[in-house]
Amino acid sequence: MPNFNIIKEVKPKKTFRVSSVMGKFDLQTENIKEEFIGNIELDDKWQIGCIIGSSGSGKTTIAKELFPESYITDFKYTAETILDDMPSEKSVDEITRVFNSVGFSSPPSWLKPYSVLSNGQKMRVDLANGLLQDKDLMVFDEFTSVVDRNVAKIGSYAVQKAIRKTKRKFIAVSCHYDIVDWLMPDWIFNTDSMTFQDLRKQKKNRPEIKFEIYKTRDKSIWRMFAKHHYLSHVHNNAANVYVALVNEQLAGFISIIQQPHPTAKRIKRVHRLVIMPDYQGAGIGLRLLNFIGKKYLNDKYRYRIRTSAPSLVNALKKDPKWICTDYGRMKHGTNAYVGGGVTQSSGRITVNFEYKL
Repeated sequence: MPNFNIIKEVKPKKTFRVSSVMGKFDLQTENIKEEFIGNIELDDKWQIGCIIGSSGSGKTTIAKELFPESYITDFKYTAETILDDMPSEKSVDEITRVFNSVGFSSPPSWLKPYSVLSNGQKMRVDLANGLLQDKDLMVFDEFTSVVDRNVAKIGSYAVQKAIRKTKRKFIAVSCHYDIVDWLMPDWIFNTDSMTFQDLRKQKKNRPEIKFEIYKTRDKSIWRMFAKHHYLSHVHNNAANVYVALVNEQLAGFISIIQQPHPTAKRIKRVHRLVIMPDYQGAGIGLRLLNFIGKKYLNDKYRYRIRTSAPSLVNALKKDPKWICTDYGRMKHGTNAYVGGGVTQSSGRITVNFEYKL
């Protein structure tokens, strides 16, 4: 990457207000001049970089000067759904695969317009849009600036996971130092000190996540998660309910029911599994699923899940503790029992997994 010496000069018109301020504060010059000098000494063998510094230190100026064609936060969103705002040449499968890869894994949210999404979801949608544009380099200005700091850390970790699964390069431009350990960049340029750090030889370890799981008798807590479930808002009140907290914030929900079987009596099945949108993409769902699975296996139960969610299917396929027992389209008239009703599994491709230690 190049050395840079960027000069920005502003010559404000001498209006009454300008003259008043210049006189009041004894400003001696009519020109406002800023100079940014630095050097980013790096070859092409990197994937994630970070330009970081306080507000007004030149982050955006430097990023736009060095990478003018790589910004991914200037997208126009005008369609009634996020799906229809994605590049027209991409298939639905390509779009949803990228959505899942960046942790935007809630199908109901895919059907919403961009304007109603949370700031955390918008950040992930912008990243997905950039990935679908086939850009070799993506520069994300104001990265995590408008999201809760706890969400920013989890989102940064999910973003770096998604980027490292590709051959793309990504530069986060941010004033928040708390994301660095979670983003795990290969290099940092600090605009406060105009210094460059090559971190590629340093071991990268994600900070510990405070992860807590509680069993609850309050079945009404499902209402907080229902709208984020990809399939159904129905919940069986006979199910055992557990919630997951990440850094003391409510992040996940799982409920377990007895699986009806003509002979086997000790089979438990996952009834509902939901991770809040801001916490998706960081492996929290699988961690919750496995923790509860170990508990039931220790209690001498078998433990199963049937799902059609692509992100969950992919995660379970990669985990050696989960064995695929069958898959295919459920026949009409054989919908899965949920108590007081049935799911909408008929006709969909579903995959059944069983947990084995």
